Amino acid sequence: MRVWVDLTNSPHVLVLRPIVAALRGQGHDVQITARDFAQTLGLLERFRFDHTVVGRHRGGRLAAKGLGLVSRSTALVRWARPRGFDLALGHGSNDVTVAARLLRIPCSTMFDYEWATVQHTLNCRLAQAVVVPDAIPPERLARYGAARKIAAYPGLKEEYYLADFEPDTAVLGELGLDPAEPIAVVRTPPAVSLYHRFDNDVIGGVLRRLRGQQVVVLPRTPRQRAELRDCGFVVPERAIDAQSLIAYADLVISAGGTMNREAVALGTPVWTTFQGRLGAVDERLLAEGRMRLLERSEDFVLAKRSRRAAPDDRTRRDPALLARLLARPAAC
Repeated sequence: MRVWVDLTNSPHVLVLRPIVAALRGQGHDVQITARDFAQTLGLLERFRFDHTVVGRHRGGRLAAKGLGLVSRSTALVRWARPRGFDLALGHGSNDVTVAARLLRIPCSTMFDYEWATVQHTLNCRLAQAVVVPDAIPPERLARYGAARKIAAYPGLKEEYYLADFEPDTAVLGELGLDPAEPIAVVRTPPAVSLYHRFDNDVIGGVLRRLRGQQVVVLPRTPRQRAELRDCGFVVPERAIDAQSLIAYADLVISAGGTMNREAVALGTPVWTTFQGRLGAVDERLLAEGRMRLLERSEDFVLAKRSRRAAPDDRTRRDPALLARLLARPAAC
């Protein structure tokens, strides 16, 4: 098959990397388009994935998102039309589902947070397969038109794309960190996401408490980057091996989702400060005690932790399963 993969945000590079590898390993021709947003392009370059840059992020306002959807989907149609694709894939990419429908290409969409209403209403109705973790009850997806399209997988998506991962200490030297001292990693709130319209005072308190210690802060926007650098935090200038950083960290505090679940998958203590509506995946992790909810900035402690006794303690899942689920529409 000729398979088209569209990447619109940094985590999607990590999620779809092993799936692209699995599809190519099966002999399929896979081509990648990417949106210029956050660290998406930097990660593609780090993993040495050939790609075509199409469009950029238009900002957090609803009108701007609508304009971005129309303009980028149109550009994708122009790019994809002469290439004769048999299947299109995306992780929450509205653009590729719209473009694929216009071109009558079978399409699969993938996500693990069920309350991004605008995104899922569009994607689930246009796509032929909706690939999600089995933690999400099917009834939560019915209103999006996904009822007969769901392909569920066990566990966390992070357990699939980190299955072959082993941490590299090089990132500690790159960032000037002393492994003998406690290391904290903080991810700021996704201020440009439609589903996260809350002032997050907890993260502000967290940063105030951690100031002067070994803290790596991963910002979402250039404005956040400048402010954090001025406060003396370690702020990477380019895409880094964030998974190794998380593996060697003693504490992760994040207002997002992917980094939290990476920490869970890698066995690092993690607190979430997410203030939107919790998804089923996070609900399960909190109930199982694999992640904790930080409601007050004074509730956590940064201290050296004992390392995992053996790598086999991790749950490692086969990305080929996700590749099979995503490829289903092309076989119909």
